[in-house]
Amino acid sequence: MSDLRQQALDYHALPTPGKIAIQLTKPAETALDLTLAYSPGVAEPVREIAANPDEAYRYTAKANLVAVITNGTAILGLGNLGPLASKPVMEGKALLFKRFANIDAIDIEVTHTDPADFIRTVANIADTFGGINLEDIKAPECFEIEQALIELCKVPVFHDDQHGTAIVTAAGMLNALEIQGKQLAQCHIVCLGAGAAGVACMDLLIACGARKENLFMLDRHGVIRSGRTDLNGQKPRFINDSGPRTLHEAIEGADIFVGVSGPDLLGAEEVALMAPRPVIFACSNPDPEIDPALAHGVRDDLIIGTGRSDYPNQVNNVLCFPFLFRGALDVRASRINIEMKKAAVEALRQLAKEPVPAEVLAAADVNELHFGPDYVIPKPMDPRLLPRVARAVAVAAVESGVARIPLSDRYMQE
Repeated sequence: MSDLRQQALDYHALPTPGKIAIQLTKPAETALDLTLAYSPGVAEPVREIAANPDEAYRYTAKANLVAVITNGTAILGLGNLGPLASKPVMEGKALLFKRFANIDAIDIEVTHTDPADFIRTVANIADTFGGINLEDIKAPECFEIEQALIELCKVPVFHDDQHGTAIVTAAGMLNALEIQGKQLAQCHIVCLGAGAAGVACMDLLIACGARKENLFMLDRHGVIRSGRTDLNGQKPRFINDSGPRTLHEAIEGADIFVGVSGPDLLGAEEVALMAPRPVIFACSNPDPEIDPALAHGVRDDLIIGTGRSDYPNQVNNVLCFPFLFRGALDVRASRINIEMKKAAVEALRQLAKEPVPAEVLAAADVNELHFGPDYVIPKPMDPRLLPRVARAVAVAAVESGVARIPLSDRYMQE
């Protein structure tokens, strides 16, 4: 780990500090170039945009520009370390946007921790961009912030810690259940973690067919129940008074466990209590709620996924957010709605069922991958993710009425 620490520091510091830079898209070599780029030539697109704001998509970089915005109150698993400390993470998201979907992204770290101040700041700069990616904002404030900005902004606003996690989780979960011969509507579900990711994951699973009465959500004080006086934010929506109060009680007979909480919180004894052919997504990073080796040592009939790349079935947001934004930007969607999220889920599901190209096997350093217990979701380096997910999202945006421009029949056709 000490070697990895130094490698990470060197990676970020050398040979140039940081992970992103600005690149020119127009020539700037001659006097005429500068005349067109700035004064007096720049006045012409200024006049066009003043007359019709939509012309900003034609004459500026807005159409392919996303802001990655945070206040640093929930940085990875490190907590509230402040906005400046979050800058490497936000630059990392910008790197992923560019690497996987050729989207230009810029990080913005806001010092406001008061939700109203943060909302005003973001709303006042939103028109600069084609989309807003919120990141690393603690719950429950993140719910209020996202909902307010969705209503205030004319461009799509997406909190990746919530919905990116939910989309990838739902896709992998539905495929795992298919392999296990189970239907989501009949499954007993336990979710350990009631923050942004947990709430969004359960909301999307419900939208995909899970039954709320079969769902038990737990925070550090146990099952979300009506008798508790400490429930805030989104938690009351998940009250379940049908009996269990603890994880040990709730996990008995469970078909699904989703962990978005902390390391080593699910024990071997709890895994043993689960229903036949269970599915466990233990997504705490870097250490999952249970080590896959321990879980497999207890049960030989389970499917398990984690947030780590060194285990099968990595639940990784990069499978979603670059491609979802690509599709949303390309039809100028006004928002990212449930139809677009479900379209992304289905695109990811179907891709995992197809033969895996040799280049993906090489990138994953494996000899073969087939749809099954150790491969329920695509690998992040799969080049088919961009056309499949982006097109599915763009089509859903058009069909659900949030697209502002039509979609070409040839869009993202492989």
